[in-house]
Amino acid sequence: MRKGFDGLSGLVTNELGRSPMEGSVFVFINKQRNQMKLLHWERGGLVLFQKRLEAGRFSLPEKTNTDCNLSWPELVLIVEGISYVGLKKRRRYE
Repeated sequence: MRKGFDGLSGLVTNELGRSPMEGSVFVFINKQRNQMKLLHWERGGLVLFQKRLEAGRFSLPEKTNTDCNLSWPELVLIVEGISYVGLKKRRRYE
């Protein structure tokens, strides 16, 4: 979790083959799952959010691998520490 803007954007470009400036939020979580960094491009530059838990771990979805698409509500649940395993998602118009 020592990487900053340049290191994380380099990982996005080289490992994922994507541009950090495409508007997506890129999530990086450490092995112990108690620290998280979110890299996001906003108008004018990159923004880096970091959260460290004093107790507990982040609950990750089962489908996680190096590249996983999450919806915004799913990401908010993970950041807030709410496990959505077993929760039902209601059908919505998209």
